[in-house]
Amino acid sequence: MKTPFHVMLIPTLGCPSRCRYCWSSDVNSPRMDIDTIGDVVEWLKGLRDNQVTFTFHGGEPLLAGADFYRKALPMLSEGLSFLDPAFAIQTNLWLMTPEVAEVFAQYNVPVGSSIDGPKEINDLQRGEGYFDKTLDGYRIAKEHGLDVRFICTFTSESVEKKEEIVRFFMENGLTLKLHPALPSLRGSEPEKYALAPEKFGELLVYLLDMSLEHFGEIEIMNINDLCRCVFTRHGNVCTFADCMGSTFAVGPDGSIYPCYRFVGMPEYVMGHVRERPSVEELMSSGAGRKMLAFKEYVDQNCAECRHIKYCRGGCPYNAIAPADGEIRGVDPHCPAYSRIFDEITERLDAEMFDSPQMDMYGFGSKRKKKQKPGIMSLIQDMAFK
Repeated sequence: MKTPFHVMLIPTLGCPSRCRYCWSSDVNSPRMDIDTIGDVVEWLKGLRDNQVTFTFHGGEPLLAGADFYRKALPMLSEGLSFLDPAFAIQTNLWLMTPEVAEVFAQYNVPVGSSIDGPKEINDLQRGEGYFDKTLDGYRIAKEHGLDVRFICTFTSESVEKKEEIVRFFMENGLTLKLHPALPSLRGSEPEKYALAPEKFGELLVYLLDMSLEHFGEIEIMNINDLCRCVFTRHGNVCTFADCMGSTFAVGPDGSIYPCYRFVGMPEYVMGHVRERPSVEELMSSGAGRKMLAFKEYVDQNCAECRHIKYCRGGCPYNAIAPADGEIRGVDPHCPAYSRIFDEITERLDAEMFDSPQMDMYGFGSKRKKKQKPGIMSLIQDMAFK
């Protein structure tokens, strides 16, 4: 089976919101022009032959405007039809209009957005007015049939209100994908909102409990993904996968990076789309060699960890960027990952090996009472989605 190929397109690092813990926005960022999309098409024609997913990210990608997407989506879809391209976008939805929504609906573009819980909690972290503007855009997106899911960023402050936040998502029927606040590389107080690993680990276990206690009432994407990692023994999502060589990001000026998180950091430029670099050329760049060095570091230093096959040291950006570009350790959230992976493993083992005995033909007596949902319930539920 071929490795999935992912290209993140960053039309701009600019963003109209001013989230207090933001680590990536740049008000002086340029905007991608449509010629760069043409260069992307030509670059990818000779690069890979397996299916590609494009994610428009930022900054705020809707700043590019409806006309940009009206041109870019058919250029990518038709110019790379042999790659069967799929699309997604991550946006705060402030600039969502019926015009934009119609274009996205035509190309089946799922929407990822961000909201951190009830209005009071959200606007305290993301700025006054954020909640209402995002929900206005959400309503427009839903009216046009778009699938919208939300990332909820937990900070050192909001994690203390996790019960209220989960209740908000459940009562409003919203899918939750959590994100721990990272130290801001651009702010004056980088650690103020960052979620400590031990708190993150506690949060993950709590959300696992909520996923099971309210099975069928709420979908917490991270918990589902973590359970799948343990069950399949393979990293299936961004943080827990060998993304080197299978994920790239294209910045506003056409520069290529290992991931969208590095966009705007000159030392992580791997090449430029107009030069049509091969994967080998990209990975032989300074940034590419650093990504491969992180992979080797994980192989050597995490060899004894029972979760190495599907954790892979976590996110390279989390490990490298805050360490001034040096490889001195794995993702700082490693203790949180270890805790939730241990928890899932132990519960899954208990479900599989401590269940009522069955006879040698696999037909045991019927259980006297219905079992509560467990890890296998989450995995089976995912299989039908």
